[in-house]
Amino acid sequence: MTLTTIRTAAATSLAAAGLLFTLAACSAPVASQPTISAPASSATAPSSDSGPCAGVKVVVDSGSLKQDAADQSVCVPVNAPTAASKVLDEAKIKTEGTTQYPTELVCRVNGVPAADFDITHKAGTYKEECKGMPAAFAYWSLWVKPSAAGAWEYAQEGLATLQVNPGQSLELLFTIDGEPAAPAA
Repeated sequence: MTLTTIRTAAATSLAAAGLLFTLAACSAPVASQPTISAPASSATAPSSDSGPCAGVKVVVDSGSLKQDAADQSVCVPVNAPTAASKVLDEAKIKTEGTTQYPTELVCRVNGVPAADFDITHKAGTYKEECKGMPAAFAYWSLWVKPSAAGAWEYAQEGLATLQVNPGQSLELLFTIDGEPAAPAA
């Protein structure tokens, strides 16, 4: 099989899955249909509903940092592959990079951790200045879950290049000294 044949087959499978998903949504009883009526590209507001997400579910988990003010879960309606950075923008989640890596890394999410916040770790305390690489023992990590029943996978790309699809979940997780090692199920 050639690479072109594989890509064509994959594109056809994705198109068929999208059509089935759309038809299933149209045939669902009115009471179970989502209240969102248009894709994010039409400037529809994200939903904080904890039920099934027809778009991309976005989760922010401050993890071991325990700054619950940063934590949230939002469903962002999308109907096609979309840049993770755009999905976060639609979810009203503000990320900050570092001086050295302004779009490649995530240093703060919704202002967390604040520049004056003492992060307690095994070797003492630390304040994140967001100049270069965040500390290896205290950082935001990016995770993707391919479906509601799938397993979380560490993102292989950053927010600027990562594309997420309808039905996937995207999580920003703060880890201190390796805990938590991955998002909760």
